[in-house]
Amino acid sequence: MIDTKLLDILACPACKGDVEYDARNEKIVCTECKKKYPVKDGIPVMLVEEAEE
Repeated sequence: MIDTKLLDILACPACKGDVEYDARNEKIVCTECKKKYPVKDGIPVMLVEEAEE
């Protein structure tokens, strides 16, 4: 689980949009461009190169 305070300060590095946590798939999802960033060992990997379209 990702801390909601962390989600409040995170932004998509590609478009600077807001993000949400998809607990089922363990991904951080941008609400604007829909890129999905992995969460590895509880740490969001917010790198555009690591994102899924």
